[in-house]
Parts: sequence; C-alpha cells; structure tokens
Amino acid sequence: QVQLVESGGGLVQAGGSLRLSCAASGSFFRINSMGWYRQAPGKQRELVAAITSGGSTNYADSVKGRLTISRDNAKNTVYLQMNSLKPEDTAVYYCNAEIFTLLKLRYDYWGQGTQVTVSS
Repeated sequence: QVQLVESGGGLVQAGGSLRLSCAASGSFFRINSMGWYRQAPGKQRELVAAITSGGSTNYADSVKGRLTISRDNAKNTVYLQMNSLKPEDTAVYYCNAEIFTLLKLRYDYWGQGTQVTVSS
C-alpha cells in the first residue's frame, strides 16, 4: 500500500515562511513526477508546483519567485519552501505523486492535505 504523508502546514503572518514535506512510503517500482496542489474554499484545486525525477520544475505564475519545490529521491520526499507568503496563499495543500507500482502500473497518489493559513 503506497501512502503519501504530508507535514509542515500551519498559521503564519503575511511575509512569513513555511516548509511543507511529503514522504512516500510502501512498496513501489519508481516515482516519476511529484507535485503540490492547493484548494482554497469555494475554488477548484490548482497546481502550485511540480518536479520531475530529473529535477525539472514547473510553477504556477502566482507563486514564481516565492515558492520553491525540491525533492530527495533517496528519501522519496518532496518539499515546498514557501517564502513571502500572502493571504491569498491560504488553502489546503495536497501532495501528488505519479508512481509506478511493482507491477509497473502507473497511478496518481494523493496526500491527505495540510492546511496553510496566512493572516494579513
């Protein structure tokens, strides 16, 4: 059973920083891309940032220059360093991973979500 476990959310003032972590556990063949999505109340879930197994990154325009995604392939973990946070960054953040199982079947897995609240 593959699981993604997130940590690091919380309450922070505008201009502050948070670091989210997401670790994949269980038995699998390989992790391809990993990423972070967010969903604010009344809005659709949106991509925040993604990173390939080779380290190529992709960011939403609204977070470029403030949020940085990285990963540790040896630890099967992806991080999201969040700096210069704004109230509009308030949302539940979800970790996502494209994982090939031991049978070489591709699945998208999601974490349980972690709340990030930025006060003005």
